[in-house]
Amino acid sequence: MNSSKEFALVAAEAASDKKAVDVIAIEVSELLVVTDHFVICSGNTDIQVRAIADEVEERLREQCGLKVRGREGVDEGKWVLLDFGDLVVHVFQPDERAFYRLENLWSDAPRLALPPAIAASPAAAGSQAE
Repeated sequence: MNSSKEFALVAAEAASDKKAVDVIAIEVSELLVVTDHFVICSGNTDIQVRAIADEVEERLREQCGLKVRGREGVDEGKWVLLDFGDLVVHVFQPDERAFYRLENLWSDAPRLALPPAIAASPAAAGSQAE
């Protein structure tokens, strides 16, 4: 496994396994020079947001050999940002996600199709496109 798209799919699955909701993966390589993909998801509490972030970080390290380059917002647990270089993962609580609206900011970027188990979650079902 060596592409940022594959890494994004692993991150999305890891988030989903920790019960993240509204998980999406966006290809931003044509719009940004600093990264290729975003994974955006939500957790309902600061504890869940941190657990999702921890799982994503652990899974990417174990399965892909990636080490996080930067980790922001862990103490507050409202919006955790994990920077893996070609992949950036955003884990929000719902209010912060609604306020920053990253999906709308990057609405021109194509979304990656996620595995059926992730795409089937009620919050994500209406938001999947290739």
